[in-house]
Amino acid sequence: MSLRERIEIVEDRIQTAVRRSGRTRDQVTLVAVTKKFPATVTCEAYSLGLRVFGENYVQEFAEKHPALAGLADAQFHLIGHLQSNKVRQATELFHTIETVDSEKLARRLNEADLNQERKSLEVMIEVKLSPEDTKAGAAPEALPALIDAIRTCPNLKLTGLMTMPPWNPDPETTRPFFRRLAELARIHQLPKLSMGMSHDLEAAIEEGATHIRVGTALFGPRSKT
Repeated sequence: MSLRERIEIVEDRIQTAVRRSGRTRDQVTLVAVTKKFPATVTCEAYSLGLRVFGENYVQEFAEKHPALAGLADAQFHLIGHLQSNKVRQATELFHTIETVDSEKLARRLNEADLNQERKSLEVMIEVKLSPEDTKAGAAPEALPALIDAIRTCPNLKLTGLMTMPPWNPDPETTRPFFRRLAELARIHQLPKLSMGMSHDLEAAIEEGATHIRVGTALFGPRSKT
């Protein structure tokens, strides 16, 4: 199956979900997850109309970045854990950091040399709603202090929350995590919700996702190496 065909299938799924939930298509941003794929794949996706891309690893994206310089209006989101020693590089490469999970990380991002053409760096807070040790993020009870801390950082613009539920093939199993994140966003008056992936994007949209992170459904299985 071609990438064009895969994009059409994902788009049909998004359209169906927004209609079912009484929303409009412009309320949902498709973040095409290109981690572990070469820059040529990103360029092809861009040529087919995709504009927002997600990457998990700063170093991997840094190696691809020169080949993507011609994608003028593309937006790149960091959706993986950000190590402190990669902060400066991340601010130079990404338009949005979706995985801020501590006041320390927020301060480091704020202090990093930001692109002078950009007034502020968009950030989201990653929220840990699962007890799994492998999942990162701030605890829900830590959100008020973290939100306050980010809002004191003049170089950061906080726009929303992100979460990564435990993987489960049944979307109804992950739906409560999406519902909880939406509830937290309402409580803290944050407009954006990054949640949902290839297998459960419909449930995420129905629960209010504004950003869905889709990789496998667009690009196929990733290399295990």
